[in-house]
Amino acid sequence: MASVAHPFEGRRLPVAILGATGMVGQTFVRLLADHPWFTVTTVAASERSAGKSYADATRWLEGEMPAAVRDLVVQHCDPDRITESVVFSALDSGPAQDLEPAFAQRGAIVLSNARSHRMARDVPLLIPEINASHLALIDVQRRERGWAGAIVTNANCATIVLAMALAPLHAAFGARRLFVATMQAISGAGYPGVSALDILGNVVPYIGDEEPKLESEGQKILGSMAGDRVSAAPFVISAHTNRVPVEHGHTICMSIEFDTPVSPEAALDVLRNWRGDAAAQGLPSSPPAPLVVHTALDRPQPRRDVNRDGGMSVHVGRVRSDPQFHLRLVAMGHNVSRGAAGASIQNAELLAARGVIVAP
Repeated sequence: MASVAHPFEGRRLPVAILGATGMVGQTFVRLLADHPWFTVTTVAASERSAGKSYADATRWLEGEMPAAVRDLVVQHCDPDRITESVVFSALDSGPAQDLEPAFAQRGAIVLSNARSHRMARDVPLLIPEINASHLALIDVQRRERGWAGAIVTNANCATIVLAMALAPLHAAFGARRLFVATMQAISGAGYPGVSALDILGNVVPYIGDEEPKLESEGQKILGSMAGDRVSAAPFVISAHTNRVPVEHGHTICMSIEFDTPVSPEAALDVLRNWRGDAAAQGLPSSPPAPLVVHTALDRPQPRRDVNRDGGMSVHVGRVRSDPQFHLRLVAMGHNVSRGAAGASIQNAELLAARGVIVAP
């Protein structure tokens, strides 16, 4: 797969990270440490962290903290003082509601991991392999809101796994109804997240607000542009979400009804040959194949498969007939890499490749 030409003529563009001390913020820092296009020059967080060095303000959770960020002074999340043109947001939904538009109003491109603006009619809910055409909403957003920047969101971490597995099948056969049950990793709850006494040897059959996200976000992602808006995909989803004692990797069991009956063999052929939108191919964070199809009866498994291709591939297996619907399968993906920070970084790469993000 050929690499996309460097959009900044060999220079790395300075970027800021909001919510940099949390789990997703740390993943942004880690994934951007050696990125060929972007370099972290500002880290920002809450008032209790502001003014400290990043090393002193952060309880680092995975591997070694990159040396280049250790001595950065943590800033307030202030759009008047953070001047980078690209801002990665790992903010919780509460502060993101007001802060992300303030940065876009200032002229920044905000790559958001928060749910606050995902379902806004003029905000792209982006997966580059699936719906790069939805970037047309940026012009609508700028025109209707009167700002020079933009907000571009990635989906809920479980929704991304579902949408990646469903996209080629929906395009080929037309999905009508889905029943999905998730087994979601504890890292999806952030840090400190779920109490060890609650999750060890247990399954928690409730994740706040998660089921409505799965049921609505997939319709927007797989919808099509209709004038200045996205026309939602016509399928309906019934979702059950569960927290399980797995570190990384959301697993989804799904049964799918299509417009016409589909054989497992036909579905497997489509899944194996899908490479997604050409716009995503060759981006620094894009995996060689967006879907990895497994034939072993007991795969995919988070412990064995989740870190393949830097955690950016989604894994599909157990594709078989369903006695009530047409097809059933299992999909699994890294909820922090593909499902959170990595998704926002890949979105930024697409914007840079398309000329939406430019060097100052």
